[in-house]
Amino acid sequence: MATIGVIAIGSRGDVAPLTGVGVRLRQAGHRVVVVSYPLFGELITGCGLEFRSIDVDDDSAADLADVSPADAVRGLAAFLSPGGMRKLGDRVLTALRDEQVDLLMLSPFAELVGHPLAEALGVASVGLRLQPLSSTADYPPAVLGSWSAGGRGNRAAARWGERLIDGIYRGTVNGFRTELGLRRESTRRLRYARTASRWPILYGYSPTVLPRPADWRPGIEVVGYWWPPRPAGWEPPAELVRFLDDGPAPVVVSFGSTVTSVAAAERVSLLVRDSLRAAGARGVIQSGWAGLTASGPDVIGVGEVPHDWLFARSAAVVHHCGAGTAAAGLRAGVPAIAVPNQADQPFWARRLNTLGVAPAAIPRRRLTAENLAEAIRITLSDSRFRDNAAELKARIDAEDGAGRVLTVVEELLA
Repeated sequence: MATIGVIAIGSRGDVAPLTGVGVRLRQAGHRVVVVSYPLFGELITGCGLEFRSIDVDDDSAADLADVSPADAVRGLAAFLSPGGMRKLGDRVLTALRDEQVDLLMLSPFAELVGHPLAEALGVASVGLRLQPLSSTADYPPAVLGSWSAGGRGNRAAARWGERLIDGIYRGTVNGFRTELGLRRESTRRLRYARTASRWPILYGYSPTVLPRPADWRPGIEVVGYWWPPRPAGWEPPAELVRFLDDGPAPVVVSFGSTVTSVAAAERVSLLVRDSLRAAGARGVIQSGWAGLTASGPDVIGVGEVPHDWLFARSAAVVHHCGAGTAAAGLRAGVPAIAVPNQADQPFWARRLNTLGVAPAAIPRRRLTAENLAEAIRITLSDSRFRDNAAELKARIDAEDGAGRVLTVVEELLA
């Protein structure tokens, strides 16, 4: 039995899929220790995994349901700054101080500290990613959006991003290296060394949804989705069950870990209710981090409900196209109405449209009750969306993403 450390940094949509990996590793007899934010402690321990909490600042526990756009930008800038990444990394090191791990698994924000830590411990590491970031001619890194600059331009965008990261965080990485007793190194040289050694990067999405580019180097693989397990003993709220039983399948609205102000959440909640009414559809509105609300005879509001249970009972899902929510909709075999906002969301929104499971996306900044109602009507009236979604579901169901991660891990441990 090996002890495997999983450093899971991000929103719920970033952390939850990694619990699916952790559970598969535990079922194979390994001890799994997950390092993440206190907010996700119950999610992690509810799966039977060990949890090590990262300390957080008092102000980081502020109400996520009342964050202005300016506050969100300032918070993200502080998090991504060299100082923010150094603070995060130091807290990761503190959380793992007493653990003797045999292998580290690193989400993207964990790599700055994770690479030096693995080197200092003399153990292997694996990158775990939910959106394509590696250089390819097929598309630029997904966090840059849904555009394409052609083969050369797409590769150039990825190289530019790598150089920017290596330059900005040179001091941060070498600070960790010094703290861990390692000599200082050029971050570019360290990156070249990882490439030359074929450092394993595993992408947790379906090759049916987005095939592996032919120009990726060996060691970078698309292995399939990683499904979060349901919490032990979970039962659906009785009120929600009654609502679902009392009429046709509803449209689910789920904007996941999107944060916004109270005033903006009220506007969006009203917009969603008006669009459902105009489309003649029943609705289930998940509050999410935005704190959306619902009222009316044909609408119900819910909090945390496992997507695999809820989405499978829907006629379609309106969502922000975060990687985890998009995956859950595809797993359920239901059409999507994409309302992307930032980062990789436009990338996945365009992909859903290309696959024929969603109409053209509505960018969040252009969302109105009228265009959302029209998108709902189109999605529910055109059977091709549901047929395509059902076909994709069947192919995705045949994949075993977590199983392929287990295979790579056990090869590294052998």
